[in-house]
Amino acid sequence: MPPLGVRVLVTLVGAAVAGPSAAASLEASAWAIIPEEAQCHADLELIARSGTVAPVTLISDGDRVSLRFAREELPSQAFLPIRIDQKPFSNLVQRTGDEGLALMGLSNETLAAMRHGKTLQIAWLADEAVSGSLAGASQGLADLRTCGAQVLAQRKARDAEMEARRAKVEADLRARAVADEQIAAAKAVRQRAAAETEELAAQAAQQRAMADAERQREYSDERQRAVAARNYYYYDDRRSPPPPDPYVYYRPYYPR
Repeated sequence: MPPLGVRVLVTLVGAAVAGPSAAASLEASAWAIIPEEAQCHADLELIARSGTVAPVTLISDGDRVSLRFAREELPSQAFLPIRIDQKPFSNLVQRTGDEGLALMGLSNETLAAMRHGKTLQIAWLADEAVSGSLAGASQGLADLRTCGAQVLAQRKARDAEMEARRAKVEADLRARAVADEQIAAAKAVRQRAAAETEELAAQAAQQRAMADAERQREYSDERQRAVAARNYYYYDDRRSPPPPDPYVYYRPYYPR
């Protein structure tokens, strides 16, 4: 497949045609099939009797061939004729998004007539009828379609490659986002586990402190009871002796 910069040259004779008697005065002019982004085009010049030039462009994406032209005050759609060897061929015309530009989609019947015809004439394109020779149109239209098919295939291949790259970038971004979410979730789990561990350690320390305080309180109570019992025993002879203080060494008193 040739690159987009390659121009396939064909030859088409264009000149003012007043009738069959003026065929000998036709001047040859070369036109190029020029690749675009997704189609190819060939610029033609149709000339009126007064010398007015009306440029038109044949474009093709390999499947369809259309006639592109500039004409003010056209309706959004129209069904207009062109003449090939004085025979009318009507085709649908639609305005494009560009100001004043319109496209006429050429039917297969119209294209067949152009391949084998001699003269193209359009009466409504300018203030007066314009016309040009169709010499070499058979090869020119074939090359135009071939070029259109090639550049369209290249465009589709580029679009597919760009789409694949875009899909890969999006997949990488999604994978990175999932990985980031997993890392964040794992970090949150670790932080939660550390917080729970600290909380359990604090609770255990608090429980130990409470147990120590309880044991200290019990020891203090037992000691106070032992001291009270000893005092009760020594200072009140009418009462029975208290039990010995388990926490204080007691030496029995033996009076002499």
